[in-house]
Amino acid sequence: MSTLHVISHSPFGDNRLSSCLCLLGPNDGLLLCGDAVYALQPGSEPLKTLQAHNLEQRLFALAEDLQARAINSDAVNAVDYPAFVALSLHYDKVNSWL
Repeated sequence: MSTLHVISHSPFGDNRLSSCLCLLGPNDGLLLCGDAVYALQPGSEPLKTLQAHNLEQRLFALAEDLQARAINSDAVNAVDYPAFVALSLHYDKVNSWL
């Protein structure tokens, strides 16, 4: 069963991202939104960790949040809200890391 994991908290404030990555299955996706997009800052440890997990086609971020925080990254697939809804329907379940 595939899961879309949704994280909205900064990776610099707690360990939600690292906990999520420990549980991420081979068919799971990861969507970063809100302050979680700070994980995509160039040269940051969270970005290195994400890259080490080889999530290429399974790593997403809300385009609006990337733009609001002036983050440009080739390491992520930027999606808008309709695409977020489509992702939610694509995966068997959605897990929000509150």
